[in-house]
Amino acid sequence: MENQSQAKTAWVLPVLCVAAFMASLDLFIVNVAFSDIGQEFPDSSLADLSWILNAYAILYAALLVPLGRLADRFGQKAGFLSGLAVFTAASAACALSDSLWPLVAFRGIQAMGAALLTPTSLGLLLTATPADRKERAVRVWAATGGLAAAAGPVVGGLLAEASWRWIFLVNVPIGAAAFLLALPSLPASRHDVDARLPDLPGAAVLLACISVLALGLVQAPSWGWGSPRTAVCLGLTLTGMAVFWRRSLRHASPVVEPALLRVPSFAWSNATALAFTAAFAAGLLATVMWLQEVWGYSALRTGMAITPGPLMVPLFASLAQAVAHKVPAGWITAVGSALFGTGIIVLQLSLGAQPAYLTQVLPGWLLSGMGVGLALPTILAAATADLPNNRAATGSAIVNMSRQLGAVLGVSILIALVSVPHTYTATHAAFTLARWTIAAVAFVGALTALRMTPRSTPSDSASAALTVTPEMS
Repeated sequence: MENQSQAKTAWVLPVLCVAAFMASLDLFIVNVAFSDIGQEFPDSSLADLSWILNAYAILYAALLVPLGRLADRFGQKAGFLSGLAVFTAASAACALSDSLWPLVAFRGIQAMGAALLTPTSLGLLLTATPADRKERAVRVWAATGGLAAAAGPVVGGLLAEASWRWIFLVNVPIGAAAFLLALPSLPASRHDVDARLPDLPGAAVLLACISVLALGLVQAPSWGWGSPRTAVCLGLTLTGMAVFWRRSLRHASPVVEPALLRVPSFAWSNATALAFTAAFAAGLLATVMWLQEVWGYSALRTGMAITPGPLMVPLFASLAQAVAHKVPAGWITAVGSALFGTGIIVLQLSLGAQPAYLTQVLPGWLLSGMGVGLALPTILAAATADLPNNRAATGSAIVNMSRQLGAVLGVSILIALVSVPHTYTATHAAFTLARWTIAAVAFVGALTALRMTPRSTPSDSASAALTVTPEMS
């Protein structure tokens, strides 16, 4: 019996690492295949195509906290298995989609699975791992996210060379194998059986707000920035956010607990996460689009060109962790965010009509990757450092929600700036404005970062856990 128990436990870390790898890989391979998907649906505008990315980020952001709380109440294993099954089935449906909007809908369902899969994964790992092996297990689990970030561009490029549908189909056998292994090996656990139900209507209001804002931004170039439809979208967003905040003040289990925002390091970390991720998401997509749409790179060549940036992330994340006890977290993040913005400026000053990767792309992209490595893990670790232990998980979920909101804003603003031009001169002008905007947002993140230093130093184990998604997402 003891040997059987040990055998089951031995599968816990591999199963959870596979799930983390699959979820982290998804962002990169979709970005790299973005142009190929657009060629499949030539009647769809760039604004329409942006929903392939935004639908995922919006639903993930709105549902991450409430679904995590539901899993804590009703069972983390059931939550993990359900999330894995939904993510895998939706991936298959994405691959079989014969038009854009079904693909967007199934991407949203994918996000629902990921929003349930993500918060239960680490909880199950900590529950199933003996105390003397917890830190090592967390580091291994976290490293899979870094591996996915490094491998994602090339893997996405290879898959997209065959067909963009393979970027979704690859999840099916991996997800099915992980599900079958998880059934007997993962422990059943519930952390908060008496907890109140989360504010699902509030989550729905938040989802609607982000969706309407994204719609207004990506359609503004065709509607007109001063058109009634654009004004209605912005007005509905402001009204909806007021309703959401009112619910948060009154509900017993809100999506965002107002009390947490009174902790300065947490509030400023969320503001920095929002700004930095907006710059990062826009910068990544802008680089991919330039390589493919202007230089004519294939998906595989684009993936190989993008890879050096993610390779910088774990190296500079390790550097950030090494100096975390000597240098305030806010300053590390500020330097990282400023370095990312500088990398985008270097790209802007270097890029031309004719491909010259080593001189025009690589220097700026390496600087950007260094910035991500310094900033992102530090933001995530500092956000929860001053929170009580019983709010650390919720705080981590909220700061990850802020990251997804930033991604939606970044992608939407980029699409609004570059969706109209058709000539090289107009395209260059549009991307010039976009890159200067991205750099400006990154420097705003550097300014907000100066206020986010916690009173206490984040633990090494927390830092390791929070590097699970060091995407160059």
